[in-house]
Amino acid sequence: MDKKLLDILVCPVCKGPLIYKKEVQELVCKACRLAYPIQDDIPVMLETEARQLDAEEEV
Repeated sequence: MDKKLLDILVCPVCKGPLIYKKEVQELVCKACRLAYPIQDDIPVMLETEARQLDAEEEV
């Protein structure tokens, strides 16, 4: 992922910061507990495509 792109992306739901999880290719919002997938180096920033984090998943 491009560092400049990561710096400007925010959660589309709460406008909060995102954490890049390189090993699983996701952008995670701690506040919403949503994980947005990255497909072919393109973040899919749609709430309908986001995965809800499990209670035991560490952010």
